[in-house]
Amino acid sequence: METLDRKKHWENIYQTKKLSEVSWFEPTPETSLNFFQQFNIPKTAKIIDIGGGDSLLVDNLLKLGYQDITILDISEQALSRAKQRLGNKAANVKWVVADVVTFKPTEKYDFWHDRAAFHFLTEENEISDYLDTVQQNINPSGVLVIGTFSEQGPKKCSGIEIKQYSESSMTKRLKTYFEKIKCITVDHKTPFDTIQNFIFCSFRKLAGM
Repeated sequence: METLDRKKHWENIYQTKKLSEVSWFEPTPETSLNFFQQFNIPKTAKIIDIGGGDSLLVDNLLKLGYQDITILDISEQALSRAKQRLGNKAANVKWVVADVVTFKPTEKYDFWHDRAAFHFLTEENEISDYLDTVQQNINPSGVLVIGTFSEQGPKKCSGIEIKQYSESSMTKRLKTYFEKIKCITVDHKTPFDTIQNFIFCSFRKLAGM
């Protein structure tokens, strides 16, 4: 899909569906939060959530005391909904409306989190651009966490074809810049009582990169 069409698609999704009516809804994003705990991410760490939309991860991070959170999404409507939900707390978060493929960060991050945005990139140039951006804008000791549909998961989401990954293919795709720490598979139960199998992999930047 072209960038303009992609934005239009997601604006429409967030204008027509409630938070609990989308397949990726999680009442508590336990898998993502566990990574913060596992790596003992400091409360002052610079965190970015790619494709964060109006997910509840930001609410939980604020409750835990994290002070430097950026939420990026292609949909302005999604971020508006999150801001409205958070009320006054929204002022403590940086909100970025952008397509991650063309995103130009102005700071470097300690924790780069992406649950189910990366797998929408199916063109080689988009995948390469994304990984170049991560490599250039994550601190040497930073952690990268990417969650995508696994090879046992769906082949489409919200009517759009996605790219499935396995531990092997994800590691191979990122090996130029990153060293794998660990991969896990997770069964996500959707609001419609269906199961979607995800793979979550954590990485650190290779020394000298």
